[in-house]
Amino acid sequence: MNKSQITNSKFQINIKHQISNKTNTNTVYNLEERTFCFARETTFFCRKLPPTTSNYEYSKQAIRSSGSVGANYIEANESLSKADFLLRIKICRKEAKESAYWFRLIIETNLEQFVKDGIALQKEGTELKRIFCSILEKSRH
Repeated sequence: MNKSQITNSKFQINIKHQISNKTNTNTVYNLEERTFCFARETTFFCRKLPPTTSNYEYSKQAIRSSGSVGANYIEANESLSKADFLLRIKICRKEAKESAYWFRLIIETNLEQFVKDGIALQKEGTELKRIFCSILEKSRH
């Protein structure tokens, strides 16, 4: 995907399409890519919001929490112990949940033109939270 396609694209959750040219991709890579795309699309979305005080604050928080999901997932993959891994995944889950919260606020306080993309990002945050919950559940056994 070239830069113009990235900046002009609507938020797409279908990561398989975005990395279909790669071979031997594993789950770890896909989730790293997915969290990266979530943070990137959050930034693009927030740039389009009207410049109000609340949008500035909510966008700042959404950008921070969405970026933290991917950063902590990378840290989890490089963890030195199982306890460290579980801690980082818990942080990923928390940040994904927080991201969904900020998108809910943005959706509720803006014009209808921003609702569609905001809902897609809110759903992605919720889906990522569920994925991290599943990882935690499977790791505890």
